[in-house]
Amino acid sequence: MPLDTAIEYLKGVGPQRADVLKKELGVFTFGDLLFHFPFRYIDRTKFHRISDIRTEGEQYQVKGILRRLETVGSGRAKRLAGTLRDASGAIELVWFQGVSWLERNLHVGKEYVLFGRASQFNGRFNIAHPELEEVTPENIQSARTFDPVYPSTDKLTQKGLDARGLRKLLRTLFDTLKPADIVETLPDYMQEQYKLIPRWEALQKIHFPENQQDLDAATRRLKFEELFFMQLRLLQIRRRRKDASKGFVFDTIGEFFNTFYHDKLPFDLTGAQKRVLKEIRADLASGQQMNRLIQGDVGSGKTVVALMSMLMALDNGYQACLMAPTEILAQQHFEGITELVGDMGINVGFLSGSVKGKKRAAILEQLAAGDMHIVIGTHALIEDWVQFQNLGLTITDEQHRFGVEQRAALWKKGAGLPPHVLVMTATPIPRTLAMTLYGDLDVSVIDELPPGRKPVTTMLKNEHHRLRVQGFMKEEIAKGRQVYVVYPMIEETENADMLNLQAGYDAMSRDFPKPDYQISIVHGKMKAQEKDYEMQRFVKGETQIMVATTVIEVGVNVPNASVMVIENAERFGLSQLHQLRGRVGRGAEQSYCILMSSFKLSHEGRERLQTMVRTNDGFEIAEVDLRLRGPGNMEGTQQSGMLRFLLADLARDSQVITAAREIAARILDADPALGQPEHQRLRVHLEATGKEAKVWSRIS
Repeated sequence: MPLDTAIEYLKGVGPQRADVLKKELGVFTFGDLLFHFPFRYIDRTKFHRISDIRTEGEQYQVKGILRRLETVGSGRAKRLAGTLRDASGAIELVWFQGVSWLERNLHVGKEYVLFGRASQFNGRFNIAHPELEEVTPENIQSARTFDPVYPSTDKLTQKGLDARGLRKLLRTLFDTLKPADIVETLPDYMQEQYKLIPRWEALQKIHFPENQQDLDAATRRLKFEELFFMQLRLLQIRRRRKDASKGFVFDTIGEFFNTFYHDKLPFDLTGAQKRVLKEIRADLASGQQMNRLIQGDVGSGKTVVALMSMLMALDNGYQACLMAPTEILAQQHFEGITELVGDMGINVGFLSGSVKGKKRAAILEQLAAGDMHIVIGTHALIEDWVQFQNLGLTITDEQHRFGVEQRAALWKKGAGLPPHVLVMTATPIPRTLAMTLYGDLDVSVIDELPPGRKPVTTMLKNEHHRLRVQGFMKEEIAKGRQVYVVYPMIEETENADMLNLQAGYDAMSRDFPKPDYQISIVHGKMKAQEKDYEMQRFVKGETQIMVATTVIEVGVNVPNASVMVIENAERFGLSQLHQLRGRVGRGAEQSYCILMSSFKLSHEGRERLQTMVRTNDGFEIAEVDLRLRGPGNMEGTQQSGMLRFLLADLARDSQVITAAREIAARILDADPALGQPEHQRLRVHLEATGKEAKVWSRIS
């Protein structure tokens, strides 16, 4: 296969250039080079007059006569200066590198096509390091192009493989290849129905478009191909799992569930909670293993849904467990669920690394004998020494904080068949990302807050407002409320403008002195016992202010806390800010989030903070976060090999993702095995690329 040919055999490469291409770009074969796409294009279809050069930083292409060329200075200060003139005026040129080569190859009096970025010096425009190409009848026409610009490095440039050198290699590659060497992946009917150009044509035009229309057509075809095959693969995996993974049949809704629902539930369920419970109930009765993700914003009531799902397991004679990422969060789940089930005769246990000796032995014995109905704990639940008699349902909270292997270890504890799996996250995930990252799972969304919950009021303040903010904190404390103050770091660094935790604590102690005020301090470098002691003081109301780092982002539930002050808020990501804000607003009183920022904010920083002020909707915030930061930087998604696209962009291509998934689903509905002749290309491509694909989203 020509595309598998080693890159050193391409004309113009050779062993030395091949070595640097492999090390710097991961280009080993003709195919690797073919799919090394440009990251931007320079529109060289237009020529400007020199008199049109009026904007600093803009790129211009002009044609003119080189009227002057002289070397100035010597040694390291040596530079080459020149003047290019056309009918409208003249512009100064300067080069600081490659002077000797330029002296030999540029000639005064000849006509050149110039391309470069304008800059201003002493009120006059000039162009530093312009590209100059002598005008000939041949190249004046070829100059009118959309020039691709490829990702490159210093080492590549040293070997002549800068943007121009890589363009030359790609032209050589296309001269070497024939259309038959590029295997078409999409059926003819799909290309025709969705107006997609052939793959060979798309690859040619993505590298060397003649105009914007060419580039748009190529990009549309190749983006669709990427997203379509990703969705086709995910949907295949999902279908195979549903077909192959038998599960316990929970067909009874009995005494535990009904007693709790009718007599113990302290509030009415929201419509969203009812909808999600109905979806879970259908899964549990289907005879196939449930593999469901619940997304729900902070305070949306995921815990009650989890408990009622566990009660379904109990009604059918099975045990259930809930795993949380921190001991504090696990303890809060344990206390909350124990209180909710009250005197229903349900044995709920707690297990973490800190539970030892006789207490641990008793819990393990009850689990193994089936006498403990529900166990709630940390990752201690996945240890080998924890054995269940008949585990039927596993629930993982804040699932992105556990590794893939940790989550998988839990469901291996089932008796015979694997238990049903439910994972929950309070980190809202944009729909396009969920369809990609969790595309082979069933996803439920609790998109409704309980009635009566007051939205948190969010304000953006700076140092000028410090005294007023402190006065407001004192007013809230005087009402009996409590306050969080969160800092982004705990030690001094070169960023002298950033308040650190210790300095903040010292300042807070001066402004809120004892004995009138008591302050807790919590950060990630404290020992677990110290951290727990300080947190418990705050939970019990013994301290009015908690000064902390983001360790309190997940896992502290203090309904009495009504104010969240976030220092240097511009240093936090949107997801973190939203999670931190979720620590308040958990009681009946109006709560406030105060974002303290520096005076100077970047455009992106200002947009993040203004988004927080504008909305409390976690899904809207997640969409903005995806657009600003990209999918690979969103919390919990870095491990996903599904997110590395050559062209597709999850933030901008939501319509393409949705269309690709719908088309893939229709094809698999009609032809699950892709056995029909018109789908042979799809099957062959999936098989050829299947070994490379990793699906990290599976949770069981």
